[in-house]
Amino acid sequence: MNDVAHFAVCREPFYQPQGKEIELYEAAYAARLPVMLKGPTGCGKSRFVEYMAWKLGRPLISVACNEDMTAADLVGRYLLDANGTRWQDGPLTVAARLGAICYLDEIVEARQDTLVVIHPLTDHRRMLPLDKKGEQVAAHPDFQLVISYNPGYQSLVKDLKQSTKQRFSAFQFDYPEASLEARIVCAETSIAQATAEQLVTFAQAGRRLKGHGLDEGISTRLIVYAASLIARGVSPADACRMAMVRPITDDADVIDSLDHAITAIFG
Repeated sequence: MNDVAHFAVCREPFYQPQGKEIELYEAAYAARLPVMLKGPTGCGKSRFVEYMAWKLGRPLISVACNEDMTAADLVGRYLLDANGTRWQDGPLTVAARLGAICYLDEIVEARQDTLVVIHPLTDHRRMLPLDKKGEQVAAHPDFQLVISYNPGYQSLVKDLKQSTKQRFSAFQFDYPEASLEARIVCAETSIAQATAEQLVTFAQAGRRLKGHGLDEGISTRLIVYAASLIARGVSPADACRMAMVRPITDDADVIDSLDHAITAIFG
């Protein structure tokens, strides 16, 4: 269904600003600049895009990128049906036609040859070539492209080329400072402030192990998962183990260290 209403963000998503990112994004959108969001897993990048789409009153089309994604998955392809072949637009093409915000999440997961298709949309041309169809799609005046990725997973194999990076304005996201993160957890789950603060304290202890047994820190998302379990009667210690420790590591020594931290904080 390729209509604006189908992709509308109808309810206000909860988003707690960390700085001037809302005003800065509004300026970027007013100038129709493509935007790149950088930051660790689960720190609020996707929620921010959803919130800004709601605030700006623009439809949002999100794509979770993966290593098997082809250019055709983004722009479209011919399909066979009972009447022969028909063209079906991909999500990027739909967004360009409708004037939606197109959000490509974890863009570095996609193959480099796939990413080339976004280049004409991110400069003065604002065009999307559909080579297989022989069509040049001029982007709607309200169209904007937003991408995100986690620099913590950068490598020589998985990183954006400078030719892609320098087509975007950029925001650097990180986990919120402790009091703000506790406020977010309370707003998302309605647990007690004191419990939220303890969960954040534990998460910060876990984040200090990044690079020392952990590839990635404990995300705000995982704190919210633990708080959701606590709100349903699970003990804080069990909630931390289930939602904040076991998902991020299989290393017995790291698990043991984090379990000791849980005992120290929650008793």
